[in-house]
Amino acid sequence: MSRSIRLLAILAIGLVGAGHAQTSSGPRFSGDFRVRYERTTAGNGALSLGREVVRFRLGVTYPLRDDLIVRARPQGPPPEVVVYASDLPKDALSEFDVWNDPASPGGRMVGTPNSGDELDPPPENDPHVTFKVKVQRGVPYRCWIHMKVGAPKGKSLANVLWVQFSDAVDKASREVFRPGTGSYLTARGPTQEGWTWVGCESSEPLMHFRTGGDVTVRVQAGMEGVGFDQFLLSPGRFLEHAPSEAIVKKQ
Repeated sequence: MSRSIRLLAILAIGLVGAGHAQTSSGPRFSGDFRVRYERTTAGNGALSLGREVVRFRLGVTYPLRDDLIVRARPQGPPPEVVVYASDLPKDALSEFDVWNDPASPGGRMVGTPNSGDELDPPPENDPHVTFKVKVQRGVPYRCWIHMKVGAPKGKSLANVLWVQFSDAVDKASREVFRPGTGSYLTARGPTQEGWTWVGCESSEPLMHFRTGGDVTVRVQAGMEGVGFDQFLLSPGRFLEHAPSEAIVKKQ
């Protein structure tokens, strides 16, 4: 009575029965697995494959079986989240200006004028940019910013941005980096003027999100004169290393 089913999210599987399945942390296995399932009526269930759990929904009722066969095909990680400053609407900017730059996507970047004064970190409401991105629940991400370090002036080296996210959590599922709090990531560039990819750092550079879907990103100027043209939230390709290309293409 075996029938193949269609992948709902991140797995393509075949099993005795019918339904949809996905893993809790992404597939890390392949091949056929003989497992037991413990749900005999239509509804939610789970299959344990070593340390992985395949969660599924049955659309019909089947008798209890000990011999479900699961065939898994590993898939790639979620897509890279790439935001170009040139795509941001005007109402996303608070005391940031749009500057022309031929090296930037769309020929535009955003930045702050430099009077040489100091800026305060969150929760102080200094110049910032706010926008939304789509993320997946439970997936580790790393944040990168393509920063343009400006000319130093007065107390400003023009090379710092602070970053916050709604719904971000640490490894213990505690809320971190929420806008309006004093928790944030720091993107600190070199003192040399020009373009560079800068990681958003804290004691735990990898972050997760409590739920999937839209989250709010807040990028706040840490020093006057700093600018950027790309924001990157990477779940795979750039978890360990910064991009080597000047412009990361959207997926």
